[in-house]
Amino acid sequence: MANVSQPMPIDRTVTLEEISDFADVVTDYATELRDQILAPRPRKEAPVFTTGEVAELCGLTRQQVQYLATKGDGVLPEGQSTGTGRSRSRLFTLVEARNWVQQVSDIYQTPLVAGPSDFEGKVLITSQLKGGSAKTTTSMCLAQGLSLRGRKVLVVDLDPQASLSELCGLYAEKEVSPDDTVLPFVYDQKIEGGLLAKVQPTYWDGLDIIPAHTELVGAEYHLPAMQMKLAGFKFWQVLRDGLAPLRKHYDYIILDTSPSLSYLNLNALMAADAMVMPMVPENLDFFSSLSFWRLFSDVAKSFIKYEANKKYDFVSVLLTRVNYNSTSAAPVVRTWAQGAYRHWLDPFEVPASSVMSSGALAFTTVFDISSSHSQAKSLARVKQPLVDYCRWVDDMFVKQWRPAQ
Repeated sequence: MANVSQPMPIDRTVTLEEISDFADVVTDYATELRDQILAPRPRKEAPVFTTGEVAELCGLTRQQVQYLATKGDGVLPEGQSTGTGRSRSRLFTLVEARNWVQQVSDIYQTPLVAGPSDFEGKVLITSQLKGGSAKTTTSMCLAQGLSLRGRKVLVVDLDPQASLSELCGLYAEKEVSPDDTVLPFVYDQKIEGGLLAKVQPTYWDGLDIIPAHTELVGAEYHLPAMQMKLAGFKFWQVLRDGLAPLRKHYDYIILDTSPSLSYLNLNALMAADAMVMPMVPENLDFFSSLSFWRLFSDVAKSFIKYEANKKYDFVSVLLTRVNYNSTSAAPVVRTWAQGAYRHWLDPFEVPASSVMSSGALAFTTVFDISSSHSQAKSLARVKQPLVDYCRWVDDMFVKQWRPAQ
């Protein structure tokens, strides 16, 4: 019987130099893929709003919006007229829609709209240990949904993967440098302009960003080094101090973190006024969420004596990507979550949607979709719970902001 030659074994060893070379190759590959995904429209654009959508945002009827828009007194944006006869309608830009909300809705508007005051905005954090929990998408949807209530919002991307930056329309690999992030402030709290100098506008009116970069991991070496070097250095207060002046400029500052309890994320947790934890109702996600609290508690013990008065206005667990199929674990895990989190588990659930994972909707959220989009109706069931959740979050703080009657 003839000998059959055996294939040569593959050498699976990898050196650090080879990893570096591989990183260069896959970076180029990722760039090519992003170019393909974003083509032919590399820049994100905000959606337009119909008369009916503006009416819903403002709590008015469609007829009221139509009448006010055509008065011609210049007080409210008129939008762009479309159609003829009975099908005649109007389309409004995001800027115009927000203007309507600020002027005619019954939503309480903060003093930021009128001008400078003693008002200070609130800091929210989305936090979760497990990846794939829709944490970054939730951060973006919160920012967009709150802006549609007339709020001025800043998002701060603290995740070196910079996914939130890309959702905001920034081509992170090409358009963001380490100097554009919170990192220079982490290195030097006396840097000129502070964090306010790092703020950039986005494609979405009323929404600004301090973006992220892969080199944010440098904070994980610098902060503990400074703790060892300088007696009395409070590493967990750096971001809180940096964000303090920005509260005068924004209704909300939303912090998006990486799925870890890093030094930078601990800074974010100690800077936040309230915490949102998105959670997919699956077994591993649920137990991972429980682990977060034990780890946070264990780490915080090292500095909790300095933070005796620290409290959160609320902690809210939001069920996301909920699968309602008969074979789903969601009913069981929901029961577990109710038992563990009690009133922290709020009565909002964002359904899973295969539509959002399609290539045509890459780098978008449900708020980016205009009503004329072919998938708009399919996404309505995903969008509405998020709209309701943003209203609930906003109402929580309006109770504090609204002057006593």
